Formats: sequence, C-alpha cells, structure tokens
Amino acid sequence: MRVVVQRVKEASVAVSGEIVGRIGPGLLVFLGVKKNDTLEMTQWFVNKLTDLRIFADGQGKMNLSVRDVGGAVLVVSQFTLYGNCINGRRPDFIQAAAPAFAEQCYEQFVAQVRQAMGAVQTGRFGAKMEVVLVNDGPVTLVIER
Repeated sequence: MRVVVQRVKEASVAVSGEIVGRIGPGLLVFLGVKKNDTLEMTQWFVNKLTDLRIFADGQGKMNLSVRDVGGAVLVVSQFTLYGNCINGRRPDFIQAAAPAFAEQCYEQFVAQVRQAMGAVQTGRFGAKMEVVLVNDGPVTLVIER
C-alpha cells in the first residue's frame, strides 16, 4: 500500500459536481493498493496515520497527531499512486491491485480509521473525482510498506 498524507486547512471531494466528502483542518489521505498487498496490512497504515505527529504543538514543533488536535480525515482511493512512468510517455498500472480487491482494502481502511477517529469522510471508490484542498504548511508525506 501507498498512502499520501497531506495536512490541510480544508479539503473536499466531488463526484459529478456533488460534494461527497468535506473536512476542515485535518488530513487528506490518498490510498493506493498494490497487487500483492493484504487486508491485514491496513491496520498498520491506520495506526501510523492516526498517530503520526505532524501538527504543531504550543512551541510550533510537529509534535501532535490528528487525534491530538481533534482533526478530521478525508480518504480518497487513488490507483494512480502505482502508476509506473519509467518507460514511454504513458504510465502503466501493472502494480496496482485489481479493483475488487483494492475496494475491499479501501473499505477496510476507512472502517478502521472510523473506528480510531470516530468519523471519516470519503470519496467514492472508482469514481472520477475532483479534489480541492488548501494544503497546510505545506506538509505532504508518503507512507509505504
């Protein structure tokens, strides 16, 4: 799995012009699933995400997690995180998981974030989405295992 985490002041995702997920301050998370991933891997990523200390404390140091600050989480599936651009001009997606399995991983990841955080906003798996965000920092991290 590959997770791209962006600390945001706000973010939203729309499908066909309709907002399906919106958050204020918190984390925008793009989740990509690789073909050799397993469902058991999702919990490690959820723990890492919810405990990652990337919010400022009283001294301005990145010392607090999204849980510590009461931030929100917006999760968006994104198979293109496994796009390979090494050869040619068009990326291939050979390493991306099959849609049915990727959706299972995505749904499990969202359920586990919801369990850890109490609430989570999402995009719509497999849909063409428009994501709008105001990056805070900017702080953008890639978590991979």
